[in-house]
Amino acid sequence: MFRILILLFLSYSAAAQTDSIFIRKVYNSALTNGRAHEDLRSLCKDVGARISGSAEAEMAVYWGQNKMKEYGFDKVYLQEITVPHWERGTTEAGWIKTSRGQLMKVHLLALGGSIGTEGLMEADIIEFKTLDALKKANPIDVKGKIAFINQAMDEQQINTFRAYGGCYSIRGVGAVEASKLGAKAVIIRSLGLPIDEHPHTGSMHYADSVTRIPAAALSTHDSDKLSLLLRTEKAKFVLEMDCRSFPDAVSYNVVGELTGTANPDEIITFGGHLDSWDTGEGAHDDGAGIVHTLEAMRILKSLNYKPKHTLRLVFFMNEENGNQGGETYASIVKEKGEKQIAALESDRGGFAPRGFHCDGPEEFVTMLQSFASNFTEYDLHVFEKGYGGVDISPLKDYYPEIPLFGFVPDSQRYFDFHHAPSDVFENVNKRELELGAAAIASFLYLLDRKL
Repeated sequence: MFRILILLFLSYSAAAQTDSIFIRKVYNSALTNGRAHEDLRSLCKDVGARISGSAEAEMAVYWGQNKMKEYGFDKVYLQEITVPHWERGTTEAGWIKTSRGQLMKVHLLALGGSIGTEGLMEADIIEFKTLDALKKANPIDVKGKIAFINQAMDEQQINTFRAYGGCYSIRGVGAVEASKLGAKAVIIRSLGLPIDEHPHTGSMHYADSVTRIPAAALSTHDSDKLSLLLRTEKAKFVLEMDCRSFPDAVSYNVVGELTGTANPDEIITFGGHLDSWDTGEGAHDDGAGIVHTLEAMRILKSLNYKPKHTLRLVFFMNEENGNQGGETYASIVKEKGEKQIAALESDRGGFAPRGFHCDGPEEFVTMLQSFASNFTEYDLHVFEKGYGGVDISPLKDYYPEIPLFGFVPDSQRYFDFHHAPSDVFENVNKRELELGAAAIASFLYLLDRKL
């Protein structure tokens, strides 16, 4: 019995040493011979912002397919989907007219999916500190005015995604709630933590039973300026937006595979979303996730790693305003009868890695926690139950027991750039991006060996 225990211990020690050596090779490759930073530059500068249905989104599909072929993945193919097509049109314009005759130009962006104003729109503006305050308002006070929801993200939240979740609804349903009270338009405070002049766009929704009104996001700096003004006097807001929706368009998920050697019919799906909003360059959201996962697959192949299970890299299209890429992917793989055993997503920016979350049964959370010792020297410490990602979440509808893993980078600066014109290549740190790619490659290696 003692001899058996010794043999088991030696076997475990040898496996742990093998893992440690391989992970070190992964990190060395990412940090000295990596392609992540140059690939992100190319995606941001050679393609640009990539909203679904745009020419840039079409070029991003071409870019992604060619990159996967360049890196020699076993299979590379496209998966056709249908996506919404909304265009911003000419740049939005907005002004505050004070009761004293002053005119102040502001920085704003139409929310994704909003209707336009059909020329200049002008009305008195009324402020609400929260969405709940708007819901409780007397329709007489709101009718014919532009509603301004000045609800800030909670700075006391250490995890900034929780702060974002706490006020996401002002963007999502603000136009519906304002329209119910007779408002002509709604202006929201941008969902960002810094006080600056960069407005943050993002998806919003209408209800068929409620009149559609224009919706825009005002920069945090201008929101504070407007709120301060309204403490002492009334004001009007002048708004012009030329945005509109078009018929749905055809687009594609881009898919690449490394075929499993032991269980090729068992698939580990991973990736990020190829689309972005139409401002900035979509560098952190989600260009970083695209190159994280592309680089992870490239590194594993370059190190001659032969996966047990098939590793499938997916560049999902249309996460930002519909998630048709994720929904279509999940329905197709289920219809084919595929065995999806795990999925991972990177969609939280290109910042320094902190760890991974698991959305799945406790046995997989326990497995995730067992990975922690492999990452101690690489400063990763978050290995806990949590969220996977928007693109991979539809897999739960068809594979309820599947574990979904989310890559967790540092969150403190993400909402400086999220959906804003400042989300550009220059605001992504090269070393932090490379460390994220190495962490994901190492995680996929461990996941493939443990499942």
